[in-house]
Amino acid sequence: MTADIDSIIDDFSFLDDWEDRYRYVIDLGRDLPPFAEADKNDVNRVPGCVSQVWLTTKIGPGDDPVIQFAGDSDAHIVRGLVALMLALYSGRPASEIVATDADAVLAKLGLDEHLTPQRSNGLRSMVKRIRRDAQAALSESA
Repeated sequence: MTADIDSIIDDFSFLDDWEDRYRYVIDLGRDLPPFAEADKNDVNRVPGCVSQVWLTTKIGPGDDPVIQFAGDSDAHIVRGLVALMLALYSGRPASEIVATDADAVLAKLGLDEHLTPQRSNGLRSMVKRIRRDAQAALSESA
């Protein structure tokens, strides 16, 4: 089970050193549930990421379906960023996912200013994909 985003934000506030924060993000990635090798394919690959990143989307029933995401990466820090995005978005109604501002959360964590431009672009690609899937789920249920 991935940590929830509020716990992660709280934990981050206790870590003063960026080395410790990076280690914490990497640990979050280590705690991700196993990702099926069969799901590591071009359909689930997130374009725009320098590292390999894969996301799967399971859409629940209803007009505002709850969406479960799963993900993985071939890079430790990026796997941790995947875990952060899952903590932020997975298990939430589609309307909430569409309305959630990932940039505000990343700014709260201070990650926006400590990631390389390539990692920031990859993170934006992940968010775009998650929000697109949520928007599609809302459109299909309308």
